[in-house]
Amino acid sequence: MEPQVSATPAALELIAEIRRDHPTILFHQSGGCCDGSSPMCYPTDDFIIGDNDVLLGEIGGAPFYISGLQYEAWKHTQLIIDVVPGRGGMFSLDNGREKRFLTRSTVCAA
Repeated sequence: MEPQVSATPAALELIAEIRRDHPTILFHQSGGCCDGSSPMCYPTDDFIIGDNDVLLGEIGGAPFYISGLQYEAWKHTQLIIDVVPGRGGMFSLDNGREKRFLTRSTVCAA
């Protein structure tokens, strides 16, 4: 069975770069508010996981969460975390690195 979240080699490189500055991080898939639907990367101590958040898996040694409501809409989708040029989300640790995380997706096999 395919994992529900994976990362491209470019994303794994950026995660390693961020972890040199912030050893313990986590990801949360944004619900589309201020920063669109960008995957957000936070220091573990700076983000409170909610009771309804769903752990999809791990990328680059960091847990990856999504809100329960968003999970219901995307539960048949595999998220592939990639990197593109640009600025990360306002509070995300990829901000200021001139590259940002981007979520791509495919439909999971039944």
